[in-house]
Amino acid sequence: MINNKELVASYLSLFTSTGTILCCALPALLVSLGLGASFAGLVGAFPQIIWLSENKIFVFLISGSLILISSLLTYLNRNAPCPIDPKKALACKVSRKWSIRILILSGLLWLTGLFFAFFAQYIFL
Repeated sequence: MINNKELVASYLSLFTSTGTILCCALPALLVSLGLGASFAGLVGAFPQIIWLSENKIFVFLISGSLILISSLLTYLNRNAPCPIDPKKALACKVSRKWSIRILILSGLLWLTGLFFAFFAQYIFL
């Protein structure tokens, strides 16, 4: 059956990669679309976004580490046996597929945030 550590690592990687989107990609998107006032209102409602932006190196290091750990756990458990019971075997297979989907989504979100946080300023200026 799928390991609980793998699922926890997948969900943690998804949530931390979402933090990278909030700190870096969302502000760049809103400002580039001419919605700077909307972003100012968003910061007024959620001032924690400023903390994420100020500490973006740590946010990316922690989230990237969690994504790597999740990838490693997924890779190591790729051939782990599922239970013989048909219902549990189906649940095992479905949770494995969702774990991989969440991992891929986390990686894509992380890469998007990484691009806007560190590279977009050099490309678009």
